[in-house]
Amino acid sequence: MKTTVDIPDTELSDAIRFTGAKTKREAVVTAITDFNRRQRMAELTQYAGTCADLITVSELQAVRRKG
Repeated sequence: MKTTVDIPDTELSDAIRFTGAKTKREAVVTAITDFNRRQRMAELTQYAGTCADLITVSELQAVRRKG
């Protein structure tokens, strides 16, 4: 999808440098992809520790000790 966006030169330069991109497009796509990945991970953290079926660390260690 083509979109026209006014991105400040300093921010775009930093994005190119940080991503190691060879083109402006690659830098923007990489930055958006990384942003979306981080947002998905942040959404998943709300479920951390909510599964009652998982064993605790101490239970896992006890099972491992038994062999």
